[in-house]
Amino acid sequence: MYSKILVAYDGTPESKSALHECICIEPHASAVIHLLAVVQLSAYGMAGGYAPEIAFTTKTQMMEQELERGREQLASAGLKVITHLKIGEPVDVIGALADQLGIELIIVGHSRRKTFAMRWWRGAMDALLVERVKSSILVAVHA
Repeated sequence: MYSKILVAYDGTPESKSALHECICIEPHASAVIHLLAVVQLSAYGMAGGYAPEIAFTTKTQMMEQELERGREQLASAGLKVITHLKIGEPVDVIGALADQLGIELIIVGHSRRKTFAMRWWRGAMDALLVERVKSSILVAVHA
């Protein structure tokens, strides 16, 4: 059984699949679920500068609200949850937090909407994460 689990969550259908998988694996009562949302800074870069600070602030506030919804869902399933809101590139943030906390299992969502070749060619998060972390990874597939 895993006692330290990290779930990558941003409110997308794919990340909701990851949340659902976390509940389905029925972690034992002493397990701690670390629910992580990452505000991707590079999404706000623009040619010649950065997007307005208001857009970044709005996205951060939305992510905080989504993170709370995810926490409530896990807590209602009887799981002990600690939330984390970080800024950066998802693979880097997930990897660093996993190392820092001694995470044993990482759960990420994934969509089948892209072709297999595109996911690997463009560097899908789960593909890159495999190379970055030492922990096991469960990929929850969203149809």
